[in-house]
Amino acid sequence: MRVSRRSALALIGAGAAVPAGAQVATGTPTFAHGVASGDPTTRGAVLWTRVTPPAGSDAAIPVRWSVTERGSDKVIERGTTEARSARDFTVKVEPRRLQPGREYRYWFEAAGVRSPEGRVRTLPAGATPDLVLAVASCQLYPGGLFNAYEAIAKLDRLDAIVHLGDYIYEYGREGYGSETAQKLGREVEPPHEIVSLADYRTRHAQYKRDPDLQAAHARAAMIAVWDDHETTNDSSREGAQNHQPESEGDWAKRKAAAMQAYFEWMPIRDPRPGQPWEAINRSFDFGDLATLTMVETRLLARSEQAAFKGETPDAAAFAATLAERNREDRELLGADQARWLEAELARSVKAGRKWQVLGNQVVMARVPGPILDRLLPPEQVAQLGGLPTPLRARLESAQAGFKAGLPFNLDSWDGYPAARERLYASFRRAGAHPLVLSGDSHAFWVNQPADASGAVVASEFGTSAISSPSVGDSLPALPLGKLLEAAGDEVLFCDQRAKGFVLLTLTADRATADYRAVSTIMAKPYEVASIARYEVPAAERRLQRL
Repeated sequence: MRVSRRSALALIGAGAAVPAGAQVATGTPTFAHGVASGDPTTRGAVLWTRVTPPAGSDAAIPVRWSVTERGSDKVIERGTTEARSARDFTVKVEPRRLQPGREYRYWFEAAGVRSPEGRVRTLPAGATPDLVLAVASCQLYPGGLFNAYEAIAKLDRLDAIVHLGDYIYEYGREGYGSETAQKLGREVEPPHEIVSLADYRTRHAQYKRDPDLQAAHARAAMIAVWDDHETTNDSSREGAQNHQPESEGDWAKRKAAAMQAYFEWMPIRDPRPGQPWEAINRSFDFGDLATLTMVETRLLARSEQAAFKGETPDAAAFAATLAERNREDRELLGADQARWLEAELARSVKAGRKWQVLGNQVVMARVPGPILDRLLPPEQVAQLGGLPTPLRARLESAQAGFKAGLPFNLDSWDGYPAARERLYASFRRAGAHPLVLSGDSHAFWVNQPADASGAVVASEFGTSAISSPSVGDSLPALPLGKLLEAAGDEVLFCDQRAKGFVLLTLTADRATADYRAVSTIMAKPYEVASIARYEVPAAERRLQRL
């Protein structure tokens, strides 16, 4: 979907000054959705809020924003804008006169009402001794409490939050992961699966009312990309598993509605002039220490997932799926984005930055499907026969697929092996050994990706979900994480049950990934524990467990 700058601004309602003669709302607005920041630069960041208008009013609401350095009441930069119905009364502004590597406070005011305050740190310039990032993904609102976000908000040191997608989910009240929704008082709004612009806006608004998510947004800038559920499950360039054109309309229209709501409700810059809306790939330089490069692997160029058809796939179906999976022309990034990524990696290496960090949605390493009768004693395999019939049938089908050569997850890079080899070749040409960050799987991972020759090309840190259930959650009696470690040479650590985030700390000498898990997502209070720590020494670029 290519749009001009003028048409993009018109469609998403981006604006600044109140137009002459505009109707002005009366009554008392509120800031029910908190504040957020994102996409920091050395001189500023995108600052976001949503002004809830007085009941029944569609009038424009004048908004004032202010920024002070933390620990000071002196306003450094301020401005005015407006909240308009064309943009669902969301507001995004960007100060441009801040100093590199400093923390600031910001807030908004409308009709005498002041928003909560947020904190944001600008990107450093020059010598940068360290960097601390919280890596998050996959927050199913009805699936559990966002305790991990409260834990992130309480961190003593945090430079930015990297969000790898599935910020919202599209399902209705009877959909995926909704078993606990009523018990927790977290039934989704609207109650049906979201399809229209109004639907997507309503769902974003519900998520942004969560106090733990608000606290995390107020704590630090979020650098975010979408995955599939911001539109719908298993989305690709041309459609999605969970989109039925006959009942849900044109895919391009649904995708456009989802993207519009995302640009309105997230602290991300609006579409770039001359670029498709799907092109949210971008990079951030943290002084002389690191470059964070965020890629888009869903809507821009992804080929449809290779998946067998029918309820009871047979050997022929598995063979056809493998043939489709192995096609050379299948894409995740697309040629244009791949060239851009290689250039960004090469630029970072040439500048002498120690670390090239790749913000990527799905697991990159090879993950073979575990074949249970080869990895478990017979008596434990026999116990799985007592599973409920639908779950047992899915497990048996998966086992047949694994024995036929299918990987654990066709929706990950394992479903696009030719594209992955092209990516690995670009790493070599750029002279980079990236730290790959991955989400989507609802599990913690530490992987050592290697190319077809067996040469290690990257280190991968996969974050679990904030609240979304995993495959391991549906099979509590099965040690799935350990089985995946045993099945694949590239998988060093996998926890399929824990929920939480990865705390990534970079210095010139080493990268350290601390896997932080919350004890529960079903209640408060809760505890936070470090369940694994891995490091990559800069001199060796080999993962080591601490």
